[in-house]
Amino acid sequence: MKTVNEIFQGFDRLQVLVIGDLMIDAYTWGKVSRISPEAPVPVVQVIKKEARLGGAGNVVMNIASLGAKPWVVSVVGDDEAGAQLKYLLEKEGISLSGIVEEKGRITSIKERIIAGSQQLLRVDSETDKSVQQTSSQALLEKVKACIKEIDVIIFEDYDKGVLNEQFIQEVITLARKQGIPTVVDPKKRNFFNYRGATLFKPNLHELLDGLGLFPEDLEGQKLLETVHQFKEGQGFDGVFVTLSERGVLMDLGQEQVRIPAHIRQIADVSGAGDTVISIAACALALGLPARHIASLANLGGGLVCESLGVVPIDKELLKKEAESHLM
Repeated sequence: MKTVNEIFQGFDRLQVLVIGDLMIDAYTWGKVSRISPEAPVPVVQVIKKEARLGGAGNVVMNIASLGAKPWVVSVVGDDEAGAQLKYLLEKEGISLSGIVEEKGRITSIKERIIAGSQQLLRVDSETDKSVQQTSSQALLEKVKACIKEIDVIIFEDYDKGVLNEQFIQEVITLARKQGIPTVVDPKKRNFFNYRGATLFKPNLHELLDGLGLFPEDLEGQKLLETVHQFKEGQGFDGVFVTLSERGVLMDLGQEQVRIPAHIRQIADVSGAGDTVISIAACALALGLPARHIASLANLGGGLVCESLGVVPIDKELLKKEAESHLM
């Protein structure tokens, strides 16, 4: 059994490929002292603006924060936001070798207007149109070029069009031939397109939505049974369901574990799923047992909820918590 120190040192040796929908998380921070005379809305006096890597980019940042080396394969538009996204990647020391630029495509931006500690508004500029076939083929070539360096692959799916069934299955087939685990953060469009992946990680809402169920359909033992049947039917090695304030459920191999959430001062749940899948993927790549994978990811997801905005995990803070709760 690995110690906490051995686990966290192991993270430093990993190389992780993130494939999926990149976007920019933009923030306008300000203060409100009056209501607009033009409409019954607050007037935000801007204090500062900030742009961060979002979507699959936040997973990339979490992987880097854990000490592993991230690789990214994705599509951006040939627009100003696409140029900014590439700049943000380069600024973090992330290679652009896996980035495909598609002419005429809109690069996703999610802009949050925040006053004090309250988010007032979010403005999304994006497309969910599937990328062109030529872009999809170029993505596959990017994966083939780096796959021999990789320890684990994460599919980070935001339903923005980068991923499609044929591409997903080709990558899973390549990964299986190389003995590389694949971990999936799904959305509805491709929910049933990840057959044969190693670990499938929906949250409860995504699981209900994907399977066409209602919350009462998954009460008590029904949740465990449904997750196990879904795992077997899709040929996954494991399914990892995040249950918000109810913790997490991991069904991996022959082991099924349920871990409660830790009590936190929740500031913002944005990006928690990105942290969870990043930790789970790295822990899986190290060959940790189901309980340790689920426990570590559960701890990390809770920790980032204590910060406002989408932020990557603090490795030292996670390590400290792991020493208290894991062993």
